[in-house]
Amino acid sequence: MSTPTEQLAAAGVSIWLDDLSRERITSGNLTELITSRNVSGVTTNPTIFATALSQGAAYEEQVASLAARGAVADQAIFEITTDDVREAADIFRPVYDATGGVDGRVSIEVSPDLAHDTAATVDQAVQLWERVDRPNALIKIPATKAGLPAITAVIAQGISVNVTLIFSLERYAEVIDAYLTGLEQAQAAGHDLAGIHSVASFFVSRVDTEVDKRLTAIGGDAEQLKSKAGVANARLAFELFQKEFATGRAQALVNAGANLQRPLWASTGVKDPALPDTLYVTELVAPGTVNTMPEKTLEATFDHAEITGDTITGNYGDAHEVFDRLAAVGIDLVEVTQLLEDEGVEKFIASWHELQQTVTEALRSAQETSA
Repeated sequence: MSTPTEQLAAAGVSIWLDDLSRERITSGNLTELITSRNVSGVTTNPTIFATALSQGAAYEEQVASLAARGAVADQAIFEITTDDVREAADIFRPVYDATGGVDGRVSIEVSPDLAHDTAATVDQAVQLWERVDRPNALIKIPATKAGLPAITAVIAQGISVNVTLIFSLERYAEVIDAYLTGLEQAQAAGHDLAGIHSVASFFVSRVDTEVDKRLTAIGGDAEQLKSKAGVANARLAFELFQKEFATGRAQALVNAGANLQRPLWASTGVKDPALPDTLYVTELVAPGTVNTMPEKTLEATFDHAEITGDTITGNYGDAHEVFDRLAAVGIDLVEVTQLLEDEGVEKFIASWHELQQTVTEALRSAQETSA
């Protein structure tokens, strides 16, 4: 009997862990997850690193070294996080090689403070890419209005990108356009398109959380639509992906060696305890997708998920119907998704500042200890 994670991988879904810490790297845990849980990549964000650094004794030696050199918080964060990502990338290198560069990917995010600054985002993306110095890295750039031209500029330089914080179909269409424009510019500059990879991270559970809150306030029959918006939104994103990458423009790039920008399902941990804990895994199965899971969701999937093959492409009609019914009861998805994007950026900024504070205190403590 194959495990649910093996079945998920066989259905064409890449399983990425939404977590990283030095302890995972040094303990052998990451290697173990590759072999036992079919994990084929890792994503990180400021919240993940803030948690890792606040809990881990694994960073004490490096923090002491940085403190002795007089490093400030941002410099220390840059070195610590890129070191973790480089080490993780080396662990995943066999997966990267075995999949022709599709998987074995490790993502690192530009500072959320730069989410509304295109030029600074591009500069830091290049710095992160050069510092990690591994072909299987992905640089995360948020799909804000300022992020879109940054995505194009970074792709144009031959750098692989994980586009994050996508909530709406409208913004997703702009993300695909930004990717294709970047590929066209990369091609004109003489870059090998085959070496450029990208995923588009479409957030799922947060959509349900916000929409369900509004459906509860409306009450009555509207509550029958609870916990349906997130999956419907993601399924329609996959429909859009298939449509946009079938165009002549996209196919010309693919024929020149370019890779599809794979849809990635993010925020797949279930927030409502009344829901099945594998809901955003089992309902979002389709070949050529990525599902990035917190460890709790990964373990639930391994333990009891029922994988029944492709659950997306045959359900576009149902997804459109959910959208129509949400509109009919007064749910404005454009407003919802813009709110979620704004909140998403703000949450990551808060985590980033928490990370800065944690590192500042650790550096100060190390200096006092050595004094």
